[in-house]
Amino acid sequence: MNLENSLQDVARCHHCEAPGPSLHCDICNKHVCKDCEKEHVSDQLNMHKLVPFTLRGCITICKLHSSQICDQLCEKCLIPICVVCASKKHQGHGFSDVVVKLEQKRKDFKRDLEELEIIHPKLKEIAVYTINQTANLNKNYRKLTTAIDKHGEDLRSVIDVIILKFKSDVFDMKQKHLDVLNKQGEEIKRRISEMEQIITHLNDLLYSKNVSVVSAYKSKNAEFRRLPPKLTVTFPSFAPQKIKREQCGSLSTYRTIRTEDHGYDSSGAKSSLPDIIEKQQIISEINTEYGSNNGLCSVSCLNDQQVWTCSFYDKIMKLYDTHGELLKSIETKSGNYPRDIAMKKNGDLIYADYDERTVNIVKNTQIETVIRLWIWRPLSVCTTSSNDLLVVMICDDDEQTKVVRYSGSSEKQSIQYSDKGELLYSSGDIKYITENSNLDICVSECEAGAVVVVNKAGEFRFTYSGPNFSSKESFIPYGITTDSRSQILIVDSSNLNIHVLNKDGQFLRYIDISHLNRPSGICVDTKNNLFVAETVHVTGKVKKIQYIM
Repeated sequence: MNLENSLQDVARCHHCEAPGPSLHCDICNKHVCKDCEKEHVSDQLNMHKLVPFTLRGCITICKLHSSQICDQLCEKCLIPICVVCASKKHQGHGFSDVVVKLEQKRKDFKRDLEELEIIHPKLKEIAVYTINQTANLNKNYRKLTTAIDKHGEDLRSVIDVIILKFKSDVFDMKQKHLDVLNKQGEEIKRRISEMEQIITHLNDLLYSKNVSVVSAYKSKNAEFRRLPPKLTVTFPSFAPQKIKREQCGSLSTYRTIRTEDHGYDSSGAKSSLPDIIEKQQIISEINTEYGSNNGLCSVSCLNDQQVWTCSFYDKIMKLYDTHGELLKSIETKSGNYPRDIAMKKNGDLIYADYDERTVNIVKNTQIETVIRLWIWRPLSVCTTSSNDLLVVMICDDDEQTKVVRYSGSSEKQSIQYSDKGELLYSSGDIKYITENSNLDICVSECEAGAVVVVNKAGEFRFTYSGPNFSSKESFIPYGITTDSRSQILIVDSSNLNIHVLNKDGQFLRYIDISHLNRPSGICVDTKNNLFVAETVHVTGKVKKIQYIM
């Protein structure tokens, strides 16, 4: 080999000194060009293994079998092995050619590297943006704190002025009382002095023989008999008024950080927002026999294998198992159609009678009225973790709606207005209600196209009107329920899907129910299986759906 050429070139064929050999023999450790490939392997006295030049060094002699080369990769053990090892120690494992595997992995690495080179600057950009947001956050929260401090100073100034005015008024009243008492005191002192002079004069006259002086005396006793009144001061009182928090101003509730999607596909193009629709498996179907003219409206789980159902147009409530067998039928006490049903923890059935203005409980086969309304009508009911009843009701004027919590027959709480005095719920008589595991109260309002969520105390948390990125038909919510993950599930009958939200109202995904006919009522069993009712003028079926894998 020419030393000068060897020094000038990075690599040359060890046979013909051609530059840029494409092959390398990992056994001989020699470079080989394509033209010299046959010449190199013709030496049968030694082992040879030619590999692409870029993969040189990947083939080694087996440490256990020195006459064999490790040209196979055990896919289970992820180590290079020889043919003898493959037939003995690694028998039954999957194998692949080492060179082929390396070439494939290098292509994967190159693809990953190209993608990471796209992602890396974007991630750095988001990192800088996040740092800026953090700085902006600190700045804005300082401004907020400063504004609150300034408002506190203003409030203290106003309070100081008010307190000074109170004290001034107290001083003025005190002075007026003192003036009256002092005036009377001076008058009494004058009378006492005058009376004492008269007493002394009378004692002198009593033994006087001076006829002129005695005759000149005139009695003033009539005047002294008119004693001055006793003055009793009625003191003013101070009634401190407790300052309510809202009188000092208001701070908007915590808002979740708005997220913007920065994903992209392998080509580097921006991906769409997370409008994920999941079509899930139907486990079973229950034919409720309400039929095409009896609109199935509500469904409630007694347990994982049995569900109660009711219809807008049938006075019979029916209990089915998941195989579709009718287990029990209960007719409403009034003979009216039940508006909604719910289950108590002990398995008793609750139903709302809109026309009768009552909420009733079914114990075995006996029906007891637990709530009777007067100018209100019940629309929907649910039970709570504390075994209370929550009832959505509408006023006879069709303008007012409220949620009332009952313990037995006793009203414990009424939820109708926000802390600003605004109505929380709209008019309209198609509403469903449920309680989440965090004790939030969730109400779906069909006509308003919204879900309103308040906390246990009845304080407004959020309104959900559909994801803001959706370009679908109007959001028309019907049945609503929650699962073991505190997710809120809402039937959207307009778009034939179920919206899944987290407990704070953030949209997570859709569940595709386009294979159902006019879905309405919904409930979830303890295993997070959905029961969805198909409603008015269609099939009258309840379908059990597995939506969490």
